[in-house]
Amino acid sequence: MDRSGHAVALGRPDYPATTIAMEESLTLVWPSARWADLVERMPLLAANALKTLGQRVQDAHTRIREVSTEEIERRVAHALLRIIAQQEHAPGEAADVGLPITRQDVAEMTGTTLFTVSRILSAWEQQGVVSGGRERISVRLPAKLREIADRAPE
Repeated sequence: MDRSGHAVALGRPDYPATTIAMEESLTLVWPSARWADLVERMPLLAANALKTLGQRVQDAHTRIREVSTEEIERRVAHALLRIIAQQEHAPGEAADVGLPITRQDVAEMTGTTLFTVSRILSAWEQQGVVSGGRERISVRLPAKLREIADRAPE
C-alpha cells in the first residue's frame, strides 16, 4: 500500500486528508515500506517532513483556538486570509481565492453554518470587501479583511 510520507511518519495506514490539484500536476509516490530506507539515505527528507508536520500542527492549533474563542466574522476573515496568503500576489492587493470554494466550504472551515457565512459574505460584498460568484470568492480589500480578523472582541 502506498502512503504519504507524512502518514508513515505519523504511524498512520493512510493520509488523513484529500488533495485537489488546482492545475495539471505530477504526483510522486513510493511504497511505504521504503520510507525508513529513504529517510536514512536522505535525512533532509525526514527533516522536511517534520517541518511540514510541525506547520500543520500549528495550523490545527490556530484553527481550534479560533473556533473556541473567536467571533464567527473573525474566523471567516482568518480563513480567507489564510487561503490568499498561500497564493502569489503582492501584499494588500485584491486577490481571487485561487480555487473553487463555496460558502459551504467556508462554513466547514470555520465551524459554522452556511446561513451564517452567507450573511457575513453578503454584508462584506455590500461594503466592497469581497465579491463572489458561483464557487468563487474575490477579496477586494485585503486590508479591511485583515482589520476584521484582528478586531478585538466586543
